[in-house]
Amino acid sequence: MPHQPLSHYDSHGQARMVDVSAKPATRRQATATAFVELSPAVLAALPANPKGNPLEVARFAGIQAAKRTADLIPMSHPIPISHVEVTAEIVSGGVEILATVATTGPTGVEMEALTAASVAALTVYDMTKALDKSIVIRHLRLESKSGGKSGDYQRPSAS
Repeated sequence: MPHQPLSHYDSHGQARMVDVSAKPATRRQATATAFVELSPAVLAALPANPKGNPLEVARFAGIQAAKRTADLIPMSHPIPISHVEVTAEIVSGGVEILATVATTGPTGVEMEALTAASVAALTVYDMTKALDKSIVIRHLRLESKSGGKSGDYQRPSAS
C-alpha cells in the first residue's frame, strides 16, 4: 500500500478537521464488529438479568452511539445518518456485536459503525459486570465500507 499523508494533519503537523465541503454527497455505508467474551455462567444468566435484556439495551446503546460519534471523536464530522442497525447475538463464548451505519453525505461512516459496535459491547459489559469482572471485549474492527473516494473495502476472511 503506498504511503499517503494522514488527512487529519495540516502541513505543520497540527491536528485539524478535514474540510469535506467540496466532496459530493454519495451513499456510504460501513459495518463494524466487536466480540464480548463471557463465561458460560454469565451467558446462562443473560435471560434473567435484573437490569433487563442486556442484548436489547446494547442494541439501543449502539444506535445512540452512532448518532453521537461527532461528540466523542474530536475530528469526526457530525453527519446525517440515514440508517443504523445493531445486532447483539449470543454465540459460542460470548456475544457478537454487528453494527451497520449508512448515510448520503460527503464523508464516510466508518467511525460511526466502530463507535456503535464499541458502545454496544461496553453496554453488554455494564449489564453483566455484577456477575463477572473478567469480561473481555475483543476484535473491535471495521468489516466493510462502501462509497466515497477511497472506494470499497472488505476485510479479508480468516483462513
